[in-house]
Amino acid sequence: MGILTILLLACIGVCAGLMSGFIGVGGGIVIVPALVFIMGFTQHEAQGLSIATMLPPIGIMAFYSYWQHGTITKTSIGYAAIIAVAFVIGGFLGSKVALKMSPNLIRLIFGTFMLFVAFKMIISGMAFFTENND
Repeated sequence: MGILTILLLACIGVCAGLMSGFIGVGGGIVIVPALVFIMGFTQHEAQGLSIATMLPPIGIMAFYSYWQHGTITKTSIGYAAIIAVAFVIGGFLGSKVALKMSPNLIRLIFGTFMLFVAFKMIISGMAFFTENND
C-alpha cells in the first residue's frame, strides 16, 4: 500500500468522521461512494469495507460529545441498544440480499434512496426560511 493510497483512505475516513459527528451520516453515504469512485473498489467490496470500518469506532467520540452536552439520556441509551440489536440482524440479512444482487442494481437503489432522502431533507429544511420570514 503506497503513501497516496494511505492518504486517500485517511481523507475518506476524516470526511466520514466529520459528517458522522456533524449530521449523523458517514458510513454508507461517504465511505461507499468514495471507495467506489475514488479508490476503484467494487460496490460489494466498498459496502463490506464500510461496514468493517464502522464496527469498532462507530461514532464513539461523537457519541461521547453528545453525551457530555446532555442530548443523550439514559432512556435514549435503551433505545440505542434496541436499535443496535436490530441493526445487527438487519445488517446480516441485508448483506445476504446484497451479495445476491448485481452491483449496478445496488448502486441504482443506493443512489435513488440518497436522492429521495436529499429531496425530503431539502424540502423540510426550507421550512427554516419560511418560519424566519414571517
